Amino acid sequence: MERRFRLVLSCPDRVGIVAMVSNFISSHGGSISEANQHSDGSTGWFFMRVEIYAGTLPFSLEELKEAFAPIAQSFNMEWNISDSAQPKKVILMASRESHCLADLLYRYHEGELDCEIPCVISNHDDLRSMVEWHKIPYHHVSVDKENKQPHFEEVSRLIREYQADTVVLARYMQILPADVCAEYAGRIINIHHSFLPSFAGAKPYHQAHERGVKLIGATCHYVTEDLDAGPIIDQDVIRISHRDVPEDMVRLGRDVEKTVLSRGLRWHLEDRILVHGNKTVVFN
Repeated sequence: MERRFRLVLSCPDRVGIVAMVSNFISSHGGSISEANQHSDGSTGWFFMRVEIYAGTLPFSLEELKEAFAPIAQSFNMEWNISDSAQPKKVILMASRESHCLADLLYRYHEGELDCEIPCVISNHDDLRSMVEWHKIPYHHVSVDKENKQPHFEEVSRLIREYQADTVVLARYMQILPADVCAEYAGRIINIHHSFLPSFAGAKPYHQAHERGVKLIGATCHYVTEDLDAGPIIDQDVIRISHRDVPEDMVRLGRDVEKTVLSRGLRWHLEDRILVHGNKTVVFN
């Protein structure tokens, strides 16, 4: 795909934002390939995402950021510009269940996810052969249930060593400490096997079975120190009936989980998600 710059921004809503951004791009000969905007009347906040063909602008990425900065300051924007030619580095983390990790590795192998995967980190060694088949380093970092701090220190060291832009918890069944969540805010993506905020915590399919629900789902969200309560990126559901036991629901739910996670990650990689408070605007 032709190289593009992606400008994403949010700011207090006012007249002239779209015009100012568009005029800035056109005045430098830029050609827009995609533009989306949303005005939230309940908060008075404005959101925008613009893709620009990089070859039509006389700037490098850093020069473009420098040229746009005065406009961003005048509108009090929270903003970023990324370059599609610089794929994000994504570390995948998993425990024993393979379905989400296998799906992401397959999509990566087939070129569906525009990123680099420098390594996979797991607290078990079960998935090593699958990961190494993809020629990706596998780090087994065991967990002592009585003292998990060494595990999280090593995980943090690996994330820094590989200079990860994004961390994906592909059914990694550990709760990250608050300092890690804060350091990588908006960059850690989790898949939860329920339609949050319903049935948070452990064994959500068993909780759903006891409640007699007719729909089960999965939720892709950013991780915060509040368990299963971070900004939601994507959700989906599948219909079940009274005939389904928890094991059926687990089996059916796996398909939803891996689809929702891969979709959410792809949107993140394409800078389509803007976080505001504990909510997201997704230009998908």
